[in-house]
Amino acid sequence: MYLEYTFTDFPKWKTKRFIIRKALESDCRDIFELYADERVVKYMPFTPFTSIEDAINELNWYDKIFKEQMGLRWVIEEAESKKVIGTCGFLNYERAHNRIEIGYDLNPIYWGKGVMKEALNCIIHFAFVTMNINKIEAKVEPENKSSIKLLEKLNFKKEGVLRQHEFEKGKYVDLAIFSKLKSEYE
Repeated sequence: MYLEYTFTDFPKWKTKRFIIRKALESDCRDIFELYADERVVKYMPFTPFTSIEDAINELNWYDKIFKEQMGLRWVIEEAESKKVIGTCGFLNYERAHNRIEIGYDLNPIYWGKGVMKEALNCIIHFAFVTMNINKIEAKVEPENKSSIKLLEKLNFKKEGVLRQHEFEKGKYVDLAIFSKLKSEYE
C-alpha cells in the first residue's frame, strides 16, 4: 500500500562522491559562489548574485517551498571537501495530477563529470517511489544544449516547445519541455 509523502522529513542520500541534503545556513557562501557565476545563471530567470544576502534569500526560498509543500531543493555537497557544488530539486508539485518539475544547477568546475546524473538519479527515484509521482517535467531553453543532453541521458523525452513562454532578462524565451513517466522508470 502506498503512503503519501507528507513533507515532514527532508530526505538525504550519500552517493559514491556526494551527499544530497537539505541546505543549511552555513551553505550560504557556497550558494553565493554558485549563483554569482554568469555561466550558472545564464538560462535561469535571475541575474548573478551580488551579495551574501542574495544567497540567504535563496536558502529561505528553499525552506518556503518545502513548508508550502510546493517542492524540495537539495544541495549537492562534495563528500571529500564538504563544499556545496550545486543544487537540484523539484518545484510546482501538482498533487492532484502526481506531476512535478525538476531543476538543477552546478558549479562549472564540475561540468562534464557526471555529477548531476549521479545526483538526479537519487531524486528521480525518490519522486517515483516515495512521492508516487507519475510524471516529472523539465523546462529548458532550447539553447541550453548541456541540460538537454543530460535529460536525454536520463531518458527524458521531448514533448515540444512552449514558444515565448517566459519573459526573462528583458526578452521572451522559448522553453523546450521534457518529461519522464513513472511507467518509463519501472
